[in-house]
Amino acid sequence: MTEQRSGEDIVLAEDHGAVRVLTLNRPEKRNAIDLALRVVLAEMLESAMADDTVRAIVLTGSGGTFCSGGDISTMRRQSPEETRPRAEAAQRVIRAIWEGPTPVVAAVEGFAYGAGAALALACDRVVAATDASFSTAFTGVGLAGDMGITVSLPARTGPAAARQLLLLPRPVQGPEALTLGLADVLTEPGAALDRALADAERIAEGPPLALSALRAMLGVGAGGDPRAALDHEVEHQVRLFDSADFAEGVAAFRERRRPEFKGC
Repeated sequence: MTEQRSGEDIVLAEDHGAVRVLTLNRPEKRNAIDLALRVVLAEMLESAMADDTVRAIVLTGSGGTFCSGGDISTMRRQSPEETRPRAEAAQRVIRAIWEGPTPVVAAVEGFAYGAGAALALACDRVVAATDASFSTAFTGVGLAGDMGITVSLPARTGPAAARQLLLLPRPVQGPEALTLGLADVLTEPGAALDRALADAERIAEGPPLALSALRAMLGVGAGGDPRAALDHEVEHQVRLFDSADFAEGVAAFRERRRPEFKGC
């Protein structure tokens, strides 16, 4: 087992044989995704995908939480020109997962909200603790969603259920997450990483070229090219970041009150 460090330790990498474990490491922020984290995570995913010795990847979070979503403390109303690099950096993470040859397993403890849910659902397999909690959460701050959630969520739950989860975000706990398809297997609390690692080790024993081909074919066969959805999400995100509703959503979150969205 070898350990690597990167990006001021905001993402940790640890190799277990042919499996690389990437850990979001902002426990004081419940691993919320700011710009620095998304850049470092994309770089580390791309590096793992390009490494022939890495046969499977596990994504997890430190401090008992997978990822609480985008870091709202770093968000403000801003122009499309300012938002586009931020939005595209988020999509770069998902492109790395979807376009790379290596299977990715998510180990989810605690919260997987907003961008955190999207990150988990972009993976090939989701291992979740029974007390894990998923939520789309984007509309709570006046956003529609990115990081591939408009593709990954309906692919897992079906379009009707996905529509309801996006329109009416709510916490979905482990057992219901399994029933809906948000998770593929449940574990006892605290055991998700061990199970994900065991599953990844089994995957790593498989034929890399065949697994890569399967991932490519399943992606194309899931109702069109999922990468095109990433471009669409960027366009919506850059528009919504410059909306009064987004500014109100962020302000309400910080002030711990219900937002009053105006549709502008």
